[in-house]
Amino acid sequence: MSKSIKLLATLGFVAVVAACTSGQTEEEFVVVDPEPISVEPTYTGKYK
Repeated sequence: MSKSIKLLATLGFVAVVAACTSGQTEEEFVVVDPEPISVEPTYTGKYK
């Protein structure tokens, strides 16, 4: 009888731990816009 109570308590504990950690499996990710490869030319005068 004692072994069956310990077994049920152990299974209950494992079930509670599994239920508590199931909601924390979502991973967050951040999307970063890449930098432009080249810079647009700017107007510096008529002739340069």
